[in-house]
Amino acid sequence: MVYSENEILQYIEENDIKFVKLTFCDLHGRLKNISILSSELAVTFEHGVRIAAKKVSGFEAANGRDLYLFPDAKTMTVLPWRPQQGRVIRMFCFIRYKDGTPFEGDSRYFLKKAMKAAVNAGFCFRFGTSCEFMLFLNDENGMPTKVPHDFAGYCDTAPDDKGENIRRDVCLTLEQMGIQPVSSRHESGCGQHEIDFNSSSALKAADTFLSFKSAVKSVAEVHGVHASFMPKPLRSDCGNGMHISFTVFPDSDFLEERASECGDIVKSAAAGIMERIREFTLLTNSTVNSYARLGEFTAPRDIIWSDEEGSQLIRMSPDSDETSVELRAADCVCNPYLTLGMMIYSALEGIDSGALLPEKNCGTERLPETLEKAADIAEKSDFLRKYIPENILEVLLRHSREEWREYSSAYDKEAFEDKKYFISL
Repeated sequence: MVYSENEILQYIEENDIKFVKLTFCDLHGRLKNISILSSELAVTFEHGVRIAAKKVSGFEAANGRDLYLFPDAKTMTVLPWRPQQGRVIRMFCFIRYKDGTPFEGDSRYFLKKAMKAAVNAGFCFRFGTSCEFMLFLNDENGMPTKVPHDFAGYCDTAPDDKGENIRRDVCLTLEQMGIQPVSSRHESGCGQHEIDFNSSSALKAADTFLSFKSAVKSVAEVHGVHASFMPKPLRSDCGNGMHISFTVFPDSDFLEERASECGDIVKSAAAGIMERIREFTLLTNSTVNSYARLGEFTAPRDIIWSDEEGSQLIRMSPDSDETSVELRAADCVCNPYLTLGMMIYSALEGIDSGALLPEKNCGTERLPETLEKAADIAEKSDFLRKYIPENILEVLLRHSREEWREYSSAYDKEAFEDKKYFISL
């Protein structure tokens, strides 16, 4: 249900809501929040809540100016894992300067602009995600280990699949938050699981993705295990990816006489993404560890497409009456707002130029092999500079290169990745 600001204030009065979590993400897609007393929400809707920008990764781009969180009333949800007395609600926020202008590093606003560009061009996008994660045992002190929660395989059942009840509780929790998962299963890796979501608007899909990660972490902790979205936590096993499916159609209430255009539009959109994917791989795969996953097992490396199962970058729908595209490169530690935004912009470019898909399973280009190479390609990209503000792109590049230097100078590189990513991602 979508609430207005006044309806939320009334809901608080009637439902014993004591705290409001104002949620946002840093430039790298990591969730942050500030909690306020519910009695302060009316003032917050009008004036926002100030945050210390220099303490948030990527927000140094504000150059010392104050930043304020403004809650988006349409995203209000109750947090089911919090106490039922003195309940807690959460809203995603937009980030603005004191004078009300949007902060350039507000990735949620970045995606909203991309959606507006699509509408202005006459198109509507719908996105869905399929998200993988792994569950690991904790030691006697409650600290995560690298021992998988189970050793089951793809679609295995209990008792081999020991995560069945955890997935169930995650799905029920999401349902209580107004989010409807489509399906869940044990995936191919040890302790690995996947939950899939229906398509929705780009902004809702990105919000849903971050809500999903938060729910998984919280439910796993209740069950006494550790959930990790690290792209490649086990060197000898499958990695955790995020497959992003989308479709695009003319934004004209999908008039019947334009239905025949849809297939060609989607193909051109897919071709546009293939053309630009190397330039924004820094966003879809944003950590050193992300590149340990690419090219392993069925994770893509070559920039090719197919309508069959495999390790291709793009999978087109195999059904002739469906017009969906699946991007298979991204992982669950990306910033979903930046990732979906760049997918929209590159798809629109492909549609505008009438780009054609190459032959199936044919292509000579590959995704960047390391975070360093991804940063080098992004730095030279006029396409990225067209849409990402210069100060924000410079921050992304600097952080990526600092991370690469840390990794390169580490004596034990695998230990470095575990320390940096295993618990935090």
